[in-house]
Amino acid sequence: MRPITDIRDGCLNFFRSFATAPFQWVTLVELILFFIVIYYVLNTLWTNNAKRFVPMYLFPILCMAVITVFSENVDALWFFLTVGLLSAFFLFLFNVELKRDAYNTESSRHRAAPPDKQTQCAEDCINAITKAVFNLSKSNTGALIVLSNGRMPKDVIESGVTLNAAISSQLIEGIFVPKAPLHDGAMLIQGDKIMAAGCFLPLTQNNYHNDFGTRHRAGIGITEAADVSTIIVSEETGIISYVQKKKDQSIPEVTRYIDSMRLKRILKEYYSKELGTEVKK
Repeated sequence: MRPITDIRDGCLNFFRSFATAPFQWVTLVELILFFIVIYYVLNTLWTNNAKRFVPMYLFPILCMAVITVFSENVDALWFFLTVGLLSAFFLFLFNVELKRDAYNTESSRHRAAPPDKQTQCAEDCINAITKAVFNLSKSNTGALIVLSNGRMPKDVIESGVTLNAAISSQLIEGIFVPKAPLHDGAMLIQGDKIMAAGCFLPLTQNNYHNDFGTRHRAGIGITEAADVSTIIVSEETGIISYVQKKKDQSIPEVTRYIDSMRLKRILKEYYSKELGTEVKK
């Protein structure tokens, strides 16, 4: 085992060498790449709701780092090899998610539109959603719509049926028709697309109005778990509710009896953030 003084002197000499030996900058580049790989793997685990794998990834790396520092018989090459193999293993586990994220990124680039077209697109989406919600309300048809900003947990998306379809009032109403295969689940809207339908959402554990059934508790629960908002149409009364959790609030705020003007204002605010455009109408 190395003496503590040798370890201290080795660390000091390592950093001093950058000022005296230009070729040591290659080592610095290797370290930067090393931390980029670790960050990329951790970000992949975090965004795919695989947080339980984070200790399984970091613990072997930390153990190997300690062994490399305190042992004279272990070369740094074995440390970098351990990190590389672990990173490759965890990235292989999530290769499907990585391919999907890469595809969505490329698709979003191709879908980029001029500001005027984005404004028209936002207006069309607002009108379609508003029309569908109030038609559902008039017929007392229950509905649950999630306005997502891309931070929806992957397990929620995968619990339903992926659509990636253009927003239209006919499609929204058709999905929530009673006895339709997807009518009991939630619809996920992201920007100008209906991403999925029939999704299962986590239920809130907080106490709310006695009139709130499973649909309302699910609409509240997802706002507690993710940075999203929801539009809920009651199956019993046709009342339209809007749920949003603001940064300065500990529990989501539920606004009931939403009228058409209020709903359009809500959707205008959502699309101004999601598409980066100002809706005039």
